[in-house]
Amino acid sequence: MPHIDYYFTTLSPWAYLAGLRLEEMTQRHGVTVTYKPLDIMALFARTGGTAPADRHPNRMELRTQELRRQSKKHGIELNPKPPFWPTNAAPSSYAIIAAQAAGGGDMGALVHGIMRACWAEGRDIAQDDVIRDCLTAAGFDAALADSGLLAGADTYGRNLEQAVMAGVFGAPFYVTDGDERFWGQDRLEDLDAHLAGTL
Repeated sequence: MPHIDYYFTTLSPWAYLAGLRLEEMTQRHGVTVTYKPLDIMALFARTGGTAPADRHPNRMELRTQELRRQSKKHGIELNPKPPFWPTNAAPSSYAIIAAQAAGGGDMGALVHGIMRACWAEGRDIAQDDVIRDCLTAAGFDAALADSGLLAGADTYGRNLEQAVMAGVFGAPFYVTDGDERFWGQDRLEDLDAHLAGTL
C-alpha cells in the first residue's frame, strides 16, 4: 500500500490551511500516512530557513496577504495573529505521537483540531486542557496528554533527523514512499495528481 510521511509543526498556519485534504485524498487513493510533528525552528536552523521573527517585512506582509487569501479560498477560518503564537509546540506534538501509537481515534481530526485551536479559536496549544479537549474531540483518550512523554520526546527528535535526511526544509511537507516530495498546502493538488498516476 502506498505511504506518505507527513512532516509538520502544530504551529504552522500553512499546515492548518491544509485542512483535511490530505486525509480525504489518501482515503480516496488507499494511501497510509505517518504523522511526523517536528521542531520547525530546529529544522530551519539545519536547512537554511529563517524564523518568521527574523524575516524581512516584505516577506511578512506577503505572508499575511497569502494567509488571508488561502483562508478564504479554502473556507477555513484563520486569525493571522493568534494570541498564543508562537507557543511551545512540544506538548501538542507529544500528544499526536502518543495518539498515533495508541490508535483508536481520528488522526486527521486531532492534528487539524489542535491547529484550529491555535489559529481560529485563540487557545494556547501548549496547555494540557486544550490538548485534552482536542484528543477527546478526535476520539482519543484525554489521558494521552500525560502519557508517553519520554517516548514522545524521543520520537519528536527522531522526526527532525528523519526530516533532514528526507530532504524536508519546511512545513507542511509530504514525502511519498517513492521519494516524491511536496512542500506546502498549495501543492496538495499536485500530490493528489501524483497519487492518481497523472503527475
